[in-house]
Amino acid sequence: MSMFCFQCQETAKNSGCTVRGVCGKPESTANLQDLLIYVLKGIAVWGKKAENLGVLDKSDGLFIAQGLFATITNANWDDDRFVELIGEAIKRRDDLRARFEAAYEEKEGRSFDGSVPDCATWDGSISEYADKALSVGVLATENEDVRSLRELLVIGLKGIAAYGDHAAVLGYEDPKIYGFFMEALDSTTKDLSVDEMIAMVMKAGDFAVQTMALLDRANTETYGKPEITEVDLGVRKNPAILISGHDLRDMEDLLKQTEGTGVDVYTHGEMLPAHYYPAFKKYDHFVGNYGNSWWLQNDEFEAFNGAILMTTNCLVPLKSGNTYKDRLFTTGMTGYPGVVHIPDREDGKPKDFSAVIEKARSCPAPTELETGKIVGGFAHDQVMALADKIVEAVKSGAIKRFVVMAGCDGRHKTRDYYKEVAEALPQDAVILTAGCAKYRYNKLNLGDIGGIPRVLDAGQCNDSYSLAVIALKLKEAFGLEDINELPISYDIAWYEQKAVAVLLALLFLGVKDIRLGPTLPAFLSPNVAKVLVDNFGIRGIGTVEEDVAAIMAGR
Repeated sequence: MSMFCFQCQETAKNSGCTVRGVCGKPESTANLQDLLIYVLKGIAVWGKKAENLGVLDKSDGLFIAQGLFATITNANWDDDRFVELIGEAIKRRDDLRARFEAAYEEKEGRSFDGSVPDCATWDGSISEYADKALSVGVLATENEDVRSLRELLVIGLKGIAAYGDHAAVLGYEDPKIYGFFMEALDSTTKDLSVDEMIAMVMKAGDFAVQTMALLDRANTETYGKPEITEVDLGVRKNPAILISGHDLRDMEDLLKQTEGTGVDVYTHGEMLPAHYYPAFKKYDHFVGNYGNSWWLQNDEFEAFNGAILMTTNCLVPLKSGNTYKDRLFTTGMTGYPGVVHIPDREDGKPKDFSAVIEKARSCPAPTELETGKIVGGFAHDQVMALADKIVEAVKSGAIKRFVVMAGCDGRHKTRDYYKEVAEALPQDAVILTAGCAKYRYNKLNLGDIGGIPRVLDAGQCNDSYSLAVIALKLKEAFGLEDINELPISYDIAWYEQKAVAVLLALLFLGVKDIRLGPTLPAFLSPNVAKVLVDNFGIRGIGTVEEDVAAIMAGR
């Protein structure tokens, strides 16, 4: 058995993982993920046809979103769950096909006899999954540039799907977004021209913006608009639960169920921004943030001592010395072999986190890692409330440059670049951030400019949307024609597929001259990379000194 995966920034030799993922993903899991995506493409083939006849159900689109989400780096490690998802996908595809064919016959007066690709009809048994997976992975597309454009699209779709699923969990869905999943996946089964494939990638950028806007509305209408908030980094002496990932509905359910139990709740990684929402501030047992970004979790989960709930990526494999497997829980599209999985909600009722709470009660209090506070909550509404102050600071010269350093963190030593850039930027530069990239510099003492902190944290990776909104509103405030005329530079760190969706969103909005690091994606062929360089000015990072000088000069 062999595998090929190049969807994350840390892929082997910046080329592709072929034996085992650098992330720790085994061959069997990688191949099952490829097969799941193959069958999802089959659903899309029939879905595109069914949409034209009005027999497409929005649950088909949500299933595609969840299936794509499950394949994101560091989300789900459980082969049994992927076998289950593939079986569900085949059944759903065949049900959709039957609905389409019945509607087609009723409309046309004859049976459908058009040709469809193999992904729309293949129906192997579980024993055949492993062999089939080997023939349908990334390398099944032989032309390097076609492969690159198809995979850029699919990888971007994975990020859009994650954001779409988060919105759906809160009851916010848009059939147009689901329709685009169908259209985009269906397009990868066709021989399109390079221009048509590039157009589809740009359309993904459009839908990335729409999906992040939908999620922004879902989060703020459900939990209030994020507020500037000080978050405690210390610990108390109570037993506790550490919640990580991105799912705010899980956050809500957990806080309600732990109220009055004597169990504290702390956030980790990308769940830190939950502290910024007004709805969660009423819970006295919602204590603070514990630890740093995802890649440090082996040590931090160990030190936490209590129960740990992973609501989404990023979950990394346990090391041989780790002892927390029996106090680790997964939910949603996340999974890990041998770990208790909390089932999805039924009939709109909350998830049942009683097993997590019971485990927490039997554990000692967390070991303190650090003390102090950090400040966040600078989403678009909060920053726009400061707009007059910001515009005045720019006009007076107090703020010379905004630097968007949103995105992901990761293991590579090369990511020290982002910390060093933050430290090297002059005192008249303000960093706009979102996502776990902020952990490289959000605890540095970088000061403020007239009361405006020099690091403005908008929230999770999906809140990169806030940074786009801020840029567009500042463009209006300054009366500019082009977003690229603003004193804003983009120095983006990427790791996984949601960051790719954010990148496509920025390209769709017309942002140019983005620095992307620590490396350019391995899934960009030289020719496709050249298109992005020539059309959008995308470039890799250089040395800290050179890049800071160029950024401050507006280059």
